[in-house]
Amino acid sequence: MIGVCIPAHNEEHDIAQCLDSVLVAARHPGLSGESVQIVVVLDDCTDGTAALAAAWPVTTLSTQVRNVGLARSAGAGHLLAEGARWLAFTDADTVVSPAWLYHQLSLGADVVCGTVGVVGWERHGPHAAQARQAFLAAYQDRDDHRHVHGANLGISAQTYQAIGGFEALACSEDQALVDRLVGAGVAIAWSALPRVQTSARPFSRVEGGFASTIRRAWRPGEGAPALAAAPG
Repeated sequence: MIGVCIPAHNEEHDIAQCLDSVLVAARHPGLSGESVQIVVVLDDCTDGTAALAAAWPVTTLSTQVRNVGLARSAGAGHLLAEGARWLAFTDADTVVSPAWLYHQLSLGADVVCGTVGVVGWERHGPHAAQARQAFLAAYQDRDDHRHVHGANLGISAQTYQAIGGFEALACSEDQALVDRLVGAGVAIAWSALPRVQTSARPFSRVEGGFASTIRRAWRPGEGAPALAAAPG
């Protein structure tokens, strides 16, 4: 079985589109009918995220930890208990491609670090074009990149368990996990093949994550250096 883990904190505006895309990816013919289980970890949600997620054929778990590392860990633990051989992670403000899961598995690696496309720049003010240009100038959307995104990450169950899973970090939990994997000499596919699109929103639930990287691109004259320094 393939497991998909999606942490969510107050994502009522994006969760339906995310789940729709993941369910399409779960039906890709390249998976040869293998079962895919999807877990949404509702972390201290106070909006309509829980009710919206309940309308989809997914499992929901509830936590109040306000910690994305613990939320991802809870979802992964549930999926492993259900027999998952592969764990795929994305975010609730992200839309995955129809071949997302198939492409992760097709690479034959223990870990897959994918890239992200960013959409919705135009919704965020007069400096949108400049911010987009700064992001694209610094970002490496190609094979052999070195970006790490919880919105596009896959790992075999065996490798995840051997490395000890996610740490209890409020942000950069994905980078910390991959840093440990690199240190352990695990084979990682740094690939642009598995595709996702994530929100260009400059503010999210935590400071220091991908939205913070995006926000620095809105500042005139500061975009490219900040993005180059914080690709994850």
